[in-house]
Amino acid sequence: MPSATLLAAIDMQNVFAAADSPWRTPRFPDVVGPIRQLATAFRGDVVFTRFIAPTEPVGSWRPYYEQWPFALQPPDAPLWDVVDELADLAGRTVSAPTFSKWRQLSAELAPGGRLVLCGVSTDCCVLSTALEAADAGAEVVVVEDACAGLDDTTHAKALEIMDLYAPLVRVVDLAQALALAQGS
Repeated sequence: MPSATLLAAIDMQNVFAAADSPWRTPRFPDVVGPIRQLATAFRGDVVFTRFIAPTEPVGSWRPYYEQWPFALQPPDAPLWDVVDELADLAGRTVSAPTFSKWRQLSAELAPGGRLVLCGVSTDCCVLSTALEAADAGAEVVVVEDACAGLDDTTHAKALEIMDLYAPLVRVVDLAQALALAQGS
């Protein structure tokens, strides 16, 4: 049954956490604790997303994967797994070979519902998901201190961009998001 309020933990995967990964998000470890808090507070209304490579890249994804050939691995490859620190909370998981996970999440959220976003990276998959969900009419809440970007500057810029979409997208801190969980 779709949730009226849904927490989506975006792409908390080994490929973005591993120190030797070309896609490493440096502040990834900083958001694991806040995401655990959120997932616990939102109880069963939590979905973890996974970015995965397509079987065969097409269109603009071809040059993308020419640049990042290491990522052309099957969906069950360990690099796509949710990190061990959060795996126990990742019961509901959706996967997509796209930056935005809205299409997959939309089936989990009641029409006109609230989508609370956290995860990585703020300046790519979180941003893409937030804007597509807002366009579709979902109330979008982004938890700034439970997101991490490629670096602090792009993280801040992505949050600024999403804040420009208010009231369709709201940027809140962890305490405000935890309060939303209590009210949901």
